[in-house]
Amino acid sequence: MPTMEFPAGGFRFVPAVFQYSAGVAALPGYRVERARFAEPVPMAEGWRRIARHLETLSRPRTAFCACELRSPAPFTEAGFERFNRGYAAVLQDWGLLEFGENPVARSNVCPQIAPPGEPSFHAFSYTVPDLGAAPSFVVAGSGESVEGRGSYAAHTIAPGDTSPAGLRAKAHYVLGEMERRMAALGCTWADTTGVQAYTVFDLYPFLADEMVRRGAARHGLTWQYCRPPVQGLDYEMDCRGVSTERVLSA
Repeated sequence: MPTMEFPAGGFRFVPAVFQYSAGVAALPGYRVERARFAEPVPMAEGWRRIARHLETLSRPRTAFCACELRSPAPFTEAGFERFNRGYAAVLQDWGLLEFGENPVARSNVCPQIAPPGEPSFHAFSYTVPDLGAAPSFVVAGSGESVEGRGSYAAHTIAPGDTSPAGLRAKAHYVLGEMERRMAALGCTWADTTGVQAYTVFDLYPFLADEMVRRGAARHGLTWQYCRPPVQGLDYEMDCRGVSTERVLSA
């Protein structure tokens, strides 16, 4: 997984699929920061608030390098593609698709309880200048399907199997994908400051062996009671290594 540099944003990225990159890392002289909204913000208003936040930091919109979305319910594959086309159109307007690749990492999951009424922003990340910054990165969310090969359903690990063995197989694949993406950015679990898992099924049977032993829960694990964004998927993860995080109340 080679990376590409995006100098206009101050980061490099792992190319993946048209809707998102597999992960981003700050270029030398920059650091990645993460901001979370106190409550999910609908997409249109979220774009406006993100732009305003970047303006207050004297950062261009091209500094937007990752985001975490919340949707009302899992999409069909056709519905997910329609959503992604609209999302990518904003990135195009912001000057983020100039290389023909999408540099922005992303997670998009669906809360099982009290979901938002429409697709919304939960959090976003961006770069700021920092000559002495330690390496920082965000790895995009991955579910238990091989991406970029057409249909999700045709490439899903243990499809429909939510038994302990099936969930272990799904988690094993996803954890391996997190490691592959981090390796492309020159990082490991030892560099993470936050790891999130998204599923409505029981993590405990494989928590120790598949996650804790390999270092994925070295600072604990944030379990979000959410489903992945596409129907038929049951398990997703993302991770990050950032030194600055903030909560935006308005």
